[in-house]
Amino acid sequence: MLTTRRASAGDSGLITRHRKAMFADMQDAQDSVLDEMGRNFEPWVRRMIADEKYAGWITSDGEREVGSAGLLILDWAPHFLDPKGDQRGYILNVFVEPEYRSRGIAKALTLECMAEAKRRAIGVVALHASKKGQPVYERLGFKMSNEMLFVEPASHI
Repeated sequence: MLTTRRASAGDSGLITRHRKAMFADMQDAQDSVLDEMGRNFEPWVRRMIADEKYAGWITSDGEREVGSAGLLILDWAPHFLDPKGDQRGYILNVFVEPEYRSRGIAKALTLECMAEAKRRAIGVVALHASKKGQPVYERLGFKMSNEMLFVEPASHI
């Protein structure tokens, strides 16, 4: 039976493994880069959970943890989309083990993140979607935006 629980700082290793697996699945980065990211991400996510700036959820099938996702709370300037808000939510690390996909787990985890944003009165939530994940998020009401990205050339070496 599938159950979902709130992540704690003690789950930082699992969240890191899922994050690495998510990027490996998208084939966006070399293993050496993912290893370096993991070494830096694990203490970061542990700290962010402890500081209540990262709210995460973990779905398990019995003792096996099969999926996870998180909501990062960002300080953000008031914006025309949310003129009174000073925070924005960012959903990240949505990952489901391959043999558990197409069962609604990613959707359920994303809805947990969205509900947390609502509890915190955060009116704008963003995410970056893989090609596989994009239909899931579109069905939940996410829209494409005009965001652009600059990556310092040396930052991914």
